[in-house]
Amino acid sequence: MYNLKEKPYYLNEEQIRWVEETIQFMSEDEKLGQLFINLTLHREPEYLTKLVNEYHIGGARWQGGDLEQIYDQNQFFQANSRIPLLIAANCEAGGNGAVKEGTLIAPGPACGASSTEETAYDMSMVGGQEAKAIGCNWTFSPVCDVLLNWENTVVNNRAFSSNPDKVIACSKAYIQAMHENGIACAAKHFPGDGSEVRDQHLVMGCNDLSTEEWDETYGKVYQSLIDDGIDSIMVGHICQPAYSRKFRPGIKDEEIKPATLSPELLNDLLRGQLGFNGLIVTDASHMEGLSGAVSRKDAVAGVIAAGCDMILFFMDPEEDLKNMKEAYHSGIITEERLNDALHHILGLKAKLGLNHLSFPAKNGLSVIGSAEHHALAAKAAEASITLVKDTQHILPLDPKKQHHIKLVYLEQAPVSYRDGHDRTKDVLLAELEKAGFEVSTEPDFYELEMDHSSPVNNYRMMDKGTAADFRNKYDAVIMAVNMKGYAQTNNVRLSYSIGHSKEIPWYVTEVPTICVSLNYTNHLFDVPMMKTFINAYSSAPEYVHAVVEKISGRSPFRGQYEDTVWCGRWDTKL
Repeated sequence: MYNLKEKPYYLNEEQIRWVEETIQFMSEDEKLGQLFINLTLHREPEYLTKLVNEYHIGGARWQGGDLEQIYDQNQFFQANSRIPLLIAANCEAGGNGAVKEGTLIAPGPACGASSTEETAYDMSMVGGQEAKAIGCNWTFSPVCDVLLNWENTVVNNRAFSSNPDKVIACSKAYIQAMHENGIACAAKHFPGDGSEVRDQHLVMGCNDLSTEEWDETYGKVYQSLIDDGIDSIMVGHICQPAYSRKFRPGIKDEEIKPATLSPELLNDLLRGQLGFNGLIVTDASHMEGLSGAVSRKDAVAGVIAAGCDMILFFMDPEEDLKNMKEAYHSGIITEERLNDALHHILGLKAKLGLNHLSFPAKNGLSVIGSAEHHALAAKAAEASITLVKDTQHILPLDPKKQHHIKLVYLEQAPVSYRDGHDRTKDVLLAELEKAGFEVSTEPDFYELEMDHSSPVNNYRMMDKGTAADFRNKYDAVIMAVNMKGYAQTNNVRLSYSIGHSKEIPWYVTEVPTICVSLNYTNHLFDVPMMKTFINAYSSAPEYVHAVVEKISGRSPFRGQYEDTVWCGRWDTKL
């Protein structure tokens, strides 16, 4: 099931010798540990030492920590592990996916909205440079899902496009830039997210396309990237019933499993039909798409037995390794399957030159968040922000004629009052005032409650005043929407901070109103009454600045929308 001389490895004799000798001299514990990628949350030396010397992890990802902490952690890993680690980032939109100080350049749909693949290339180049500076050698990207279902918000703000050809073009530009930085890519989420509404963090995803439909969309994307030499593929906890039934005639509905547990999707489809010879890694193993399908014990053994080479994240290291060892000793994971997985893991490490590891110097951290990188973020914003419609012909706004603006800002409910309100609201307010507008805004329900919790706040949020006063006071309204969600709900929709809120756009028939989405692209479904609608794709400062420049006519709209913005309805186009 592997050939290290062929695509995507292309190893020479010296590299292959390192792979074979490393595997030959591994203990059983080292071999089994190589199958795991740890989610590192703690950075005490004792804990990090245990990860590499007792659990023998094959790779690492992390959450939290500042720039120097992450750098020191990764340097510790490589300096103290007998076998070098695959150290992964999540650079889906730029260097911010590697470390919090990193630079967001462009989310996937902003890349797709740009007229060329240059935005995707720039985004990846910055992500690669910033990830490399902290010692990363692998990224769980590009997101090569095809956004076929407008209701899907799992990848709505991550996927490049609903057009497979555009997904291919942006993905290839992304991969090229990462490879130029010496970083391997893991295309995700095979067999494909974006065809349904639900989130594999919460349920087993289902890609319900027919085999013919899949071949023309997701299959076309994966085949192209595999032919082009993609290093690795991340498999989602997403089933593909049509192909399971094709390769396993008579399979029962209850036997259909997510791809991570499906030999027919991993071996018959991905390795066989599509010819993939690289490393296969699972998506995060704590997702309900996997844990809702089988027990943890069966999941740990099952994903490797089915054909995955690495499992993303321990639940508990000692329990997971114990279960893996039992599966190996009982024959659930055969010697051949373990050997196959190890060759894929070590083969990727050799391709990346980890057999002659040279960790980056600390002075290289200066590239992260550099002025040059933020200039590329501004360039991406300028190229991508999209005017979806302006049927009332209100744009551009002239601060001399439409001087007094009402800003209505819709944010996601804070996780806790301690989080405070969305700071992007302050940035947008400052940018509008800088452009010459007089701006009035009010606290939303969450802000009122954070200031002083009271039943009166409900009534304050419902008090609209008179329409006449509103018309006399304001020349235009900008309703900015910055909704987001992750692993909490299957679908994120535009929502107001309370029921019957004065935020609800009753004012569109009183004063010209512009709606700006700072994240998802499908909000017109919930506000079809908006006659002017803009997709800005991001709440990063460069994007907020650029959207105000475009609203006020200082810069033209250059982004291109796709038909998914209309949400399959006629009234959204009015």
